[in-house]
Order: sequence, then C-alpha cells, then structure tokens
Amino acid sequence: MDPSAQAIERVFREESGVVIAALVAQLHDLDLAEDAFQDAVAAALEHWPEAGVPRRPGAWLLTAARRKALDRLRRRATRLGKESALRVEAALDAAPQAGEDPAEIPDERLRLIFTCAHPTLARPAQVALTLRTLGGLSTAEIARAFLVDESAMARRLVRAKARLREQGVPYAVPPLEALGERRDAVLAVLYLIFNEGYAASSGYLLVRHELAREAIRLARVLAQLLPGDTEVRGLLALMLLVDARRAARVDASGAGVPLDEQDRALWDRAQIDEGRALVAGLGPLDESGAYALQARIAAQHVAGLHFADIDWRAVVALYDRLAARVPSPVVELNRAIAIALADGSAAGLARLEALAESLADYPPYYAARADLLRRAGRLSEARAAYHLALDRVATAPERALLERRMAALES
Repeated sequence: MDPSAQAIERVFREESGVVIAALVAQLHDLDLAEDAFQDAVAAALEHWPEAGVPRRPGAWLLTAARRKALDRLRRRATRLGKESALRVEAALDAAPQAGEDPAEIPDERLRLIFTCAHPTLARPAQVALTLRTLGGLSTAEIARAFLVDESAMARRLVRAKARLREQGVPYAVPPLEALGERRDAVLAVLYLIFNEGYAASSGYLLVRHELAREAIRLARVLAQLLPGDTEVRGLLALMLLVDARRAARVDASGAGVPLDEQDRALWDRAQIDEGRALVAGLGPLDESGAYALQARIAAQHVAGLHFADIDWRAVVALYDRLAARVPSPVVELNRAIAIALADGSAAGLARLEALAESLADYPPYYAARADLLRRAGRLSEARAAYHLALDRVATAPERALLERRMAALES
C-alpha cells in the first residue's frame, strides 16, 4: 500500500472520532460533519501523495473538513434557507480556529457518545451509531461485531441518524440525574469499541491500539462522572486487565498468540495491578453485573505466573453467573472453553455441539472446536474444523495462528 494511503488509513482510524466530534460540536449536524470529514479524507488522498503527510495530519483534516462543511452549506443555502445556512456558517467562524489540534478537544467525544446513546434510539442503533461516528469503524466491521448482515446495518445507521435529527436531540452530556438512563448504552458502546481495538474484526493488525486506548480513556472519564457505579468500574477494570496482555498477543512473525502460549513477562503489570484493585473494590459477587463479572474472569486469567495457575473451576463458576445474567452464544462459547480446561476436552466439545447453529458464521467457534478436537486427539476432525475457521477468519494474525496449528497437525 502507498505510504500516503497508509497514513490516511491510520489517521482515519485514530482521529476520525476526534475530528467528527469537534465538527458536530460546531455544526450540530451529524450528517454534515461526517460528509465534510469524508470530503477532507478525499482531499488528503489527492494532496498528500505529492505534498507529503503533514506533521499534524489530524489538524490538517479538521481544517479541511471545516472548509468542506462551509462549501456544502453554501451550496445548499437555497434549499435550506439562506438564513439557516448563514447561522451555521457564523457558528463555524466563531468556533476555535481550524488549525487547532483535535487532541486538544478530548471531551467532545464523550458528548457525542451521550448524544448517540439518547433514549429515543433503540440499543442496537445507539451502539452502532457511536461505533460508526467515533470509532472510525466501517459499516461492515460494525455488522460483524453485531453478527448481522451489512446491508441491514447500513439501514440501521441511516434510520438512527434520521431519528436524532427529527427529535432535535441536543449535542451534550446530560445532567447527572439523567446519566443513569443512558449508562447501559454508553457502556455497550465503549465495550464494543474496545473489543474492535483489542481484537480487530478485519485487516492486517490483530490489535488496533488507538481504539483500545480511546475506549479506556472514555471509560475513565465516565468513571469520574459516575464514581459509585460498579458496572462502570467493572468495565474499566475489564479493559485494563485485557489490554495489559496486548504486547504478548502477537509474535515476531505477526501471528496471534493464544493465552496459554503468551509470555507473561511481556504483560503490563501496572495495568494488571490497577485492574485487580478495581476488581477488589467491586463489592459482593451476588451483586455483580455483566461487566463486573467479566472483570472478575479477566482477573482470574492474569492470576499467577503461569497459565497452569489459573483456577478454571472458578472461571466456570463466573461464566455460569454471566450466562444467567446475559444469555448469549458467545458467552456460552467461552464457558465451553473454560469447562474443557477444567473438566477435559470431551466436556467442552459436548457444550460446543449445542452452539453449532447459532455460531455457524463465527470464526472463533470453529477455532475453539478445532483446538479442543486437537487436544482430544481427534486429528482428522480437528483438521476439518481448522479449514472451516480459515474460511471465515478475517485478520491476518488469526489466519497465521490457525495455519501454524494446522501445520503442527500435519507434522
């Protein structure tokens, strides 16, 4: 890939949410902000290959997007009414100067998250819209995260933006007394942004650090807004404990490294200590919500110096609680893996069989089944399952791991 195109893709991933949030703050029009940002990206594709990548590419995009927004407003002034267009143009002129670095506007993203999580939208639309506008994820990536068809996700996004526009939803963090009603949606948004950053759904990178870092940053801000909320602190703990392992998740060749093969010396001990301290303060187990339970599971994964130190029966017990609280085939998949590690591969495989239909297009299901079949010595079945996983996997590091395990079977 051309270096300029790579830089544009990186900037889009890292700074699209910052730039779009800054534009929405000034324009109060999400569609116009997104369109202007896309125009700016097109301009970058035209100019950067010759002029070189700017020293502050995010600031360049913000400057260009503001200009493109003005151009669009002027072109549609007659349709909107000249007075309306001039009002928005005046607001843009009064806003901070276009060259301002987007990194200096951290809170605008939190405002946009709460806007997208407005109660007027259904939960799936809230989460999808925020991932699209703030996470820099494509419609296809969001569809994969939701396990739905891409065209259906595109329609959901269009309807969500139209709904916000029709309802005149303000661009603002709601008052403290109203934060609770949007908390669950905001937590779901942050969780999916983090997941896409920690385990990318497509491309050449397994880990997209900028998305994971942004999710953690926003979770910290939310924890400051809601200091007594155990689910907010649970989600922050979960992110810290999982992200602490990122340096060990890909080997020198770019292949993914599973938990049982990771070099724990590469883990971020400071993040683990912070995450475990948060888990210790989560209160009674019986009162744990979904994120607090997942944080407790993640704390078990990082306990001790070796993989063999993990108490898998304790992990299974936590997954039992999680499955009762939030029934999900993906939770059941992870529970089956934990059962296999606690009670043997046969027990785990028996659990997996019940998930075959609900996870028919989910690559981790086939990878998990292949690994358990390999552990059980059923090598021909394991080989077939690895092939099914390879047919569906979307990232190069995951593919490399599966190919390595298939090669080990052959030898």
